[in-house]
Amino acid sequence: MRVLVAGASGFVGGKLCPALEAAGHEVLAMTRHPAKYRGAGKAVRGDVADVGSLRDALKSVEAAYYLVHSLDSTDFKRRDADAARAFARAAGDAGVRRIVYLGGLGDDDDALSEHLASRREVERLLGEAGVPVTVLRAGIVIGHGGTSWELTRQLVEHLPAMVTPRWVDTRTQPIAIADVVRYLAGVLEHPEAEGKTFEIGGPEVLAYRDMLQRVAAIEGRPLLILPVPLLSPRLSSYWLSLVTDIDVTTGRALIDSMTNEVVVRDDAIRRIVEFEPLGYDEAVLQALGERAKSRRTA
Repeated sequence: MRVLVAGASGFVGGKLCPALEAAGHEVLAMTRHPAKYRGAGKAVRGDVADVGSLRDALKSVEAAYYLVHSLDSTDFKRRDADAARAFARAAGDAGVRRIVYLGGLGDDDDALSEHLASRREVERLLGEAGVPVTVLRAGIVIGHGGTSWELTRQLVEHLPAMVTPRWVDTRTQPIAIADVVRYLAGVLEHPEAEGKTFEIGGPEVLAYRDMLQRVAAIEGRPLLILPVPLLSPRLSSYWLSLVTDIDVTTGRALIDSMTNEVVVRDDAIRRIVEFEPLGYDEAVLQALGERAKSRRTA
């Protein structure tokens, strides 16, 4: 297929584009700065804030991946909603047959954080122009360069002991970035995935505390975790910005989401895109290996 990837230079898009090329697709990598793009696929100019540029980028495209978010902005909810509306409109005008979107896990009956609620809104808005949307919902994605993973790694490497909010006991279902890419690329090959929502995760359900402790064990580092019930999300975000390179705005959005349990309730995707996802420790080792390789070649 002729496929456009919006967010091609991001954490997920940068790995998805070569996987789609390897599967035989013609890949258009949408970016605001085509001259600077060095990844897989053909760079095309497109800006989610400019509907005209989106229409040009989406011409003759059969399927489009939407991997865009504004989490580092204080008004990310409005910006993401506006961007999704513009992309949906342009995709509809261009005759795109399918949109694939990577959203976030979380029980709709729960009081979702602003971040997760925004992801749900984007799911809905992408389908407003009538283009079928395949949604994959994931929790923590483990891979070098991913924000949630970097937060985990840096906490372990910078602090032998940490005072944490109660979210350390919230359950999640982490998934390796390689497996996210396999699911994203895989649904394109299956017509029955069109217009449906799927939940994706690795084989283990872990509390954030477990994740931190297992990374510490793999790296051979000491780690003492002391949960404190009165540590607010606002204070937590400032604390994170002091001990990691995650900015306060992004940190606040992530911490708010950590109060929501994000686990797979329906594994229907496993019967469509069939493979065995990596375990948590193996995903961590791959992420650490990617980081070491990037530092050697930098």
